[in-house]
Amino acid sequence: MGIWLITGSPGVGKSTAVSKIVMKLKSAGVIVGGCTTSETKAGGARTGFVLRDLATGMTGELASATSKFGPRVGRYRVNLTDLANIGGKALEAASSSSELIVVDEVGPMELVSPEFRRGVRMCIDSGKPLLAVVHERLEDDLLNELRGKAEAITTLTVENRDSAGDELSEALLKAVGGPKV
Repeated sequence: MGIWLITGSPGVGKSTAVSKIVMKLKSAGVIVGGCTTSETKAGGARTGFVLRDLATGMTGELASATSKFGPRVGRYRVNLTDLANIGGKALEAASSSSELIVVDEVGPMELVSPEFRRGVRMCIDSGKPLLAVVHERLEDDLLNELRGKAEAITTLTVENRDSAGDELSEALLKAVGGPKV
């Protein structure tokens, strides 16, 4: 039914925009599945990322600066177990049981997991409306496929992040057939 992508510089508000879109669509009665990520901080410094299944609310560690295990991406180590068991499974479930699939984000950390990649593939193949945050510059076959199939790619900036989120909410609401409540 369509793929909508959000990209932009780190810290511009991509995850915040996705959270607002998810809240708007859920409040319109849309069944939203998939996963989101958020930062963890200590003393004002980012220490890692948490992964959240949108359907179940289950959370786990995506990556940590203090972990000794998992593949290194930048200064973080990726928690492959949580990424597979929460992220990968959330995407698999969303591909069959959600009206809208959300993936925040498909980036270098997430792409090290075969289970996460398989979940993204299932979401693409489901034909359901898909909103995904993609890394700005990363080249990868899966990302290139998402970009090639996208209805729209929105590059978020400080200037457009509020209006772009509203426009994406409207497009996604239309793609799922309008409000359900």
